[in-house]
Amino acid sequence: MKKHFDKFLDIIKPMKDTIFSKKAAKAFRITYSVVWNLILIFLISGVLLFALGVGVGAGYFASLVKDEYPRPYDEMRKDIYNYEEPSELYFANGEFAGYLRSDIVREEVKLEDVSEYFLNAVIATEDENFEHHNGVVPKAVLRALFQEVTNAPVQSGGSTLTQQLIKNQILTNEVSFERKAKEILLALRLENFFDKDEILEAYINVSSFGRNSSGQNIAGVQAAAKGIFGVDAKDLNLPQAAYIAGLPQSPNGYTPFTRDGEVKSEEGLEPGLNRQKTVLKRMYENGFISKKVYDEALEYDIVKDFIDSVETPMEKYPYLMMESERQAINILMQQLYEKDGYTKEDVENSEILYERYEALAIRNLRQNGYKIYTTIHKDIYEQFQKVVANFKNYGPDKPEQKKNEETGKMETVYEKLEVGAMLIDNATGKIISFVGGRDFYDNQLNHATQAYRHNGSSMKPLVVYGPAIDMGLAAPGTVLTDVDLGIRVDGRPWPQNYAKKYYGLTSAREALTHSHNVSAVYLFNEIAQNNPVKYLEKMGITRLVPSDYENPSAALGSTANGVSVEENTNAFATFGNGGQFIDAYMIDKIEDRDGNVIYEHESKPVEVFSPQSAYLTVDMMRNVVRNGTARAIPGYLKFSADFAGKTGTSQETRDIWFVGLNPNITMGIWMGYSTPKTITSGSIHLKLWAQLMNATYDVDPNIIGPKDRFQMPGGIVKRTYCGVSGLLPSEACSKAGLVQSDYFIAKYVPTETDNSLIEGKYVTIEDKNYLALNSTPDEFAKSGFILNPDFIKEIAPQLKEDEYEQLIPNNSKWNQIIVPSAKIEENGKNPAPIKIALSSNGIKWSKHGEKDVIGYRVYRIQGDQIEQIGSIIAGESLSFKLSATGFYAVTAVDIAGNESELSNIIQYGTIIEQPPTDQEDGEDETDHSDDSDDNSDDSPEEPTDSGVNYES
Repeated sequence: MKKHFDKFLDIIKPMKDTIFSKKAAKAFRITYSVVWNLILIFLISGVLLFALGVGVGAGYFASLVKDEYPRPYDEMRKDIYNYEEPSELYFANGEFAGYLRSDIVREEVKLEDVSEYFLNAVIATEDENFEHHNGVVPKAVLRALFQEVTNAPVQSGGSTLTQQLIKNQILTNEVSFERKAKEILLALRLENFFDKDEILEAYINVSSFGRNSSGQNIAGVQAAAKGIFGVDAKDLNLPQAAYIAGLPQSPNGYTPFTRDGEVKSEEGLEPGLNRQKTVLKRMYENGFISKKVYDEALEYDIVKDFIDSVETPMEKYPYLMMESERQAINILMQQLYEKDGYTKEDVENSEILYERYEALAIRNLRQNGYKIYTTIHKDIYEQFQKVVANFKNYGPDKPEQKKNEETGKMETVYEKLEVGAMLIDNATGKIISFVGGRDFYDNQLNHATQAYRHNGSSMKPLVVYGPAIDMGLAAPGTVLTDVDLGIRVDGRPWPQNYAKKYYGLTSAREALTHSHNVSAVYLFNEIAQNNPVKYLEKMGITRLVPSDYENPSAALGSTANGVSVEENTNAFATFGNGGQFIDAYMIDKIEDRDGNVIYEHESKPVEVFSPQSAYLTVDMMRNVVRNGTARAIPGYLKFSADFAGKTGTSQETRDIWFVGLNPNITMGIWMGYSTPKTITSGSIHLKLWAQLMNATYDVDPNIIGPKDRFQMPGGIVKRTYCGVSGLLPSEACSKAGLVQSDYFIAKYVPTETDNSLIEGKYVTIEDKNYLALNSTPDEFAKSGFILNPDFIKEIAPQLKEDEYEQLIPNNSKWNQIIVPSAKIEENGKNPAPIKIALSSNGIKWSKHGEKDVIGYRVYRIQGDQIEQIGSIIAGESLSFKLSATGFYAVTAVDIAGNESELSNIIQYGTIIEQPPTDQEDGEDETDHSDDSDDNSDDSPEEPTDSGVNYES
């Protein structure tokens, strides 16, 4: 520069010499020197300031990213592709059911499966230099920095697609120089690791696109294309692609749908439509489309392509979605805590651990895009919901007082009769279908899996009959004592049968068929020492407490915490599976987004009952359906099958149950009010159960297998037994006609002969029956079959003498069976004489005062001859009809045959001659043979003369 300045001076030197004096020249030289020095100073200062600025900037930049370490490829790849993606739910046939709950709906898509229009629209709009930069555009960064420093209006974004990806996936949306500096550094590193297609693919899957037609937040072009236009991303046309490409700049502002899934108003749509035009213009300006195509796209009516509001999976299958989520969370929790070395007991007993692993499982489920495959049969499940919705016989809603959480006041609400049902495959434990309730939005509790209620008599096969048979302590023909068991609750006998009466000596088969409560408790007490409740544990009944193992009310389903429909149904499936319990399940497997199986269900059978005891219990439950408490079922079904089952009713009819099974499937149903109340709608659960089974049959009869029959295993024999004791028939039992036959496990067949009946004589005194003595006169004894008193004491020691009649069933076969009272106390003396008197047509007397008197003999006295003309059994009558004139007397006879002296002598009718004092015979020539045995109080004729009373 100095050289050029000197040349300039040479040019003007002649002028300088002429124009300037020496003094002026000196001044000029000084000025020149000063100016030059100032220029040098400014130049040096500028260089120094620039260097300082660069240094300061570099230092500041370094300070901003000092905590950012060089991330390796694997870590960056994991971060970039670790975008939140909701988990997908599938039916048993692999059909997509929907997304589980998530903050955002996203569906990953490969770049080759996306419309070229959309990819060009994104590049033209968001990063026109995408194919050429290395992650950062310096000019754009400086412009953005200048706008930030000067607080000038933002003209255009300074971030490339790469930077936006970094911001969304690794950093945050925080507005700061530090975040921006890290964004630049990481963008450069990302471009060094990944090619452009990988970056673009990640970007289009990450970006937010507003809401879909269900009102859900969506991310990723595939979810946007399907949720807004109802097409796959590869099928987007140019206007549609331009519309979606414009959404990420302001997803909530530009989205066409409200949070309710409704299309916005014309005014509300305007920002999004204007944004679409901007995208189309940039595509045209960047050469992606021609002028003609651009103009045509501007004229396209995009609004007509918006799809109608779509019901979300949560709205369509609420119980299924919620139950699947609950079970999936439990599975993921277990994987997480077991990986950390904890057990189920550790987590359940620690609130902190439970909350920690639950939160982790929920996060993974809602972000990691798992594919969850269930065992649920889609068509059967949908039909179940329709049947429940259309059922007409629920009965009345009932009032309940509940506190209003907003006002704090009590108010009356009306509760519906609720329902829970479950269908399980016996052999695998797969839950084929279920009913969670009548209306999820009215009551969100899943009544099939989460409601625990008393299962009433449906507990009897599980904890009484099944275990007793398995223990070898009972069989279908075992005779149970259905009488007052001597237990008192609030001063009243417990338990009581539904009909408020006792059924006496009855077989286990009969007792289960008609659901006798007393019989069940009697048998439970008989096997209690062998802990029958342990069978419930083996069959997956949870929430048992120590008192359940000791309280006989468990036999009637009154456990402390109740059971769920799933548990009850699952337990009954054990009988249908030959005694093997297989825990029911609904989640078959879980895959991650890459298709790797991270969980697959594995069944672990548990032997609960022997095949023989399982079959015999099933065979007894067949009678329940054929002619017992569930006998209405066959009439409701549209097909026939080998069904067995058990009904159940809890106290005060607050819960009604039925569980039915055949060789292939088991289905249980419960009905009741959320706040327990008496159900007044009758046996509607049987009708609803049948309708659900009919729906299953309509969809796929093979699932039921109506032609299949329970197969009797080896080791079972059919034997006769005495229906009084359950032992081998005795001669007396055979003569009494009480021999029955039924199935037994071969090794437990009875070996003892019945001793319950005595064939012989008995006497009746005051409506009580006593065994006759050897000396008891036959005229006062009856012949028959008598319950052995020793047998009574053995089977019912708690009964009092006047309660023995409870042992006799109300059955015509038992009419001839006599229940004896305790042995009568014979005093060893002749009874005292009695006193007789005339009646209107004969003689009469009062009841003898001694308790061992069993009858009376009537005598006619003629002279010194005394002739017995009749016998009266005590208790049957205290009179004797006479038609012949004469003198009569009566004696009392006790059970030992001892006879009293004659009573006073009564004259009946008019007699011409008085009897001699030495009691010579008086002869009555009248023939009275036809009515000498008539002891009726009534007579068609009376003697014309009144009798005379003679003292004996």
